[in-house]
Amino acid sequence: MSVEVQFAMPRRGLPSPAALRSWAMGASGVTLRIVGAREGRALNKKYRGKGNPTNVLSFPYGDGRGDVVLCHPVVAREARAQGKSVAAHYAHLVVHGILHLRGYDHEKKRDALRMEAREVRLLRRLGFPDPYAVKSASRR
Repeated sequence: MSVEVQFAMPRRGLPSPAALRSWAMGASGVTLRIVGAREGRALNKKYRGKGNPTNVLSFPYGDGRGDVVLCHPVVAREARAQGKSVAAHYAHLVVHGILHLRGYDHEKKRDALRMEAREVRLLRRLGFPDPYAVKSASRR
């Protein structure tokens, strides 16, 4: 098993399949799907009851396997707003989605802090800065 990458939109400006796989950090039995706003909105409505697209959705199947769906327009907009590269934001959201497949969540503050710390460590290994550094002063 490996990481399958699907593009449901034109690939221009998107990370390469090799980059996306590397950010999945050895995950197996995972599909990473990059979608546009229409599909992102439909999935978020169907599975979370929200009428707008979101940056990442994870669908775990057990044993760390599952699907991670990333909505490119949202990811790109957030990257610009947060002053980071699109690649850095994709790397963060792939790691975030994979951690959800592995059972991490952020519903409770303690769980969120644990998940964020794991994300920071993994992203550091990938050569990316702490994605929470800019926001951390205002959040804590």
